[in-house]
Amino acid sequence: MELVKEHTETSKRLLNQHTHGAVVSLQLCVKHQQPMQQVASVRAIENRGLEGDRHAIADSSRQVLLLEQETCIAYDFPIGAIRENITTRGIDLMGLPQATRLQIGDAILETTLACAPCAMVDDVRMGLQEELRGKRGMLARVVRGGEMRVGDEIRVL
Repeated sequence: MELVKEHTETSKRLLNQHTHGAVVSLQLCVKHQQPMQQVASVRAIENRGLEGDRHAIADSSRQVLLLEQETCIAYDFPIGAIRENITTRGIDLMGLPQATRLQIGDAILETTLACAPCAMVDDVRMGLQEELRGKRGMLARVVRGGEMRVGDEIRVL
C-alpha cells in the first residue's frame, strides 16, 4: 500500500477549518433601528435569546446572530454595524453545518441558518448587502442558558 503524500481538497478544508474561537464583542439590540449596545457580558436564556435583546423570542430560530470579526475587517465595517449579537474571532462560522452546537461561557447555542443580508446593510455602505451574501453571519438559538463574556472561548461541541 502506497502512502498518500498530498492532502485532498476535503482534508485541506477540514485541516483549515477553525473549530475554536473567542468572543471579541457582545452587542444587544435594545430598540428598533437604534445603535447596538455593547456589553461586557450577557445572560443567554434557554429557548429565548439574550437578556435585554429585542429579538429574544421563544422558539425562534433567529435568537442570536454571530458574525466573524474577520468579515468586519475584510469588508471594512465596524463591529456591531450589521447588528450582530456576538462578534467572534478564529472560528469559521459560515463553514459550520446547521445544528452545530457551540459552547460560549456557560451557554450553549445551536446554529440554525446563515443570515441573509437585508437592505438595512446598505445603510452601512451602499453595495454591502450584495458583498455579504453568504457571509453575514450565522443565526442560532439558545439550547442552554448561561453567562457569556467578552473574551470567552468558543468551542464546537
